[in-house]
Amino acid sequence: MPKAGNPTETGSTAERAGQEGAAAAAETKAKADPRGSSLFVGSTEKTFQVLHAFDGPHRQMPLSEIAKAAGLDRSAAQRLVYTLEVLGYLRRVHGTRNYALSPKLLQFSYNYLRANELIEKASPYLLEISRGVGETANLQELDGHEIVFVARFPGRHLVNIDIMVGSRLPAYFTASGTAILSRLSEDEQEEILARTDLRPLTPFTINDPARLRARVREAAEKGYAVVANETVMGDISVAAAVTDEHGRAVAGLNISVPTTRWTPERAEQELAQHVQVAATSISVNKFAGYPR
Repeated sequence: MPKAGNPTETGSTAERAGQEGAAAAAETKAKADPRGSSLFVGSTEKTFQVLHAFDGPHRQMPLSEIAKAAGLDRSAAQRLVYTLEVLGYLRRVHGTRNYALSPKLLQFSYNYLRANELIEKASPYLLEISRGVGETANLQELDGHEIVFVARFPGRHLVNIDIMVGSRLPAYFTASGTAILSRLSEDEQEEILARTDLRPLTPFTINDPARLRARVREAAEKGYAVVANETVMGDISVAAAVTDEHGRAVAGLNISVPTTRWTPERAEQELAQHVQVAATSISVNKFAGYPR
């Protein structure tokens, strides 16, 4: 007759299998929603929700409005606002009950810009464009479905003073974003398109997905992109992608000119070569020092 199994061992095996199954399920859930991981700190997320409450048009707000914008109850918002004020990242506006961001937050921006090797290598080329062409040159990086301005060298005729380092725009609506997207895989392009709010920013914004995809394909063929009046009225942008050694985009470089002095046709004819040469040079020299 076969020997009966040890009930203790059988129980231990089943327990281990159950634990492994639970761990696998937790890992699958964490991949689907990283916030479900035991490593995720919810209070840290809420802290950033308070800071992001100032992303909107209001430069200063009372506690009640901060709580509403952050999506938090008043008690949680009050504790977080107090903590951030004590740490120096929020300040009380004198003579009011409002709070505003403090200059201490700029330390993070400074550290990022100082540590970004790409910005360091691109700056001489951007400066050369702004001086030689006389127009504004920018470097942007992709962050999610948006491009972020990480370097800006104004020309003699600055188009838009509202655009500054740190400004964000939907990647699909911009020349730099289109150039970057043209050097990514189709799956990545579709993922970014799915996350993009396609509401137009100006009367000229192209927001039809088919036309946006076609523009990305055209940029891939030409090696540059041209966009006019789609994020800022009166602005024409010509851009090319900065790539790594595998040909994958790591940034976009653009020249911005006003419609009062340029047409899209003239901008493409005269500026496309500048952005392509600069982007290619930065791509080659990213880790090889400054250009000679």
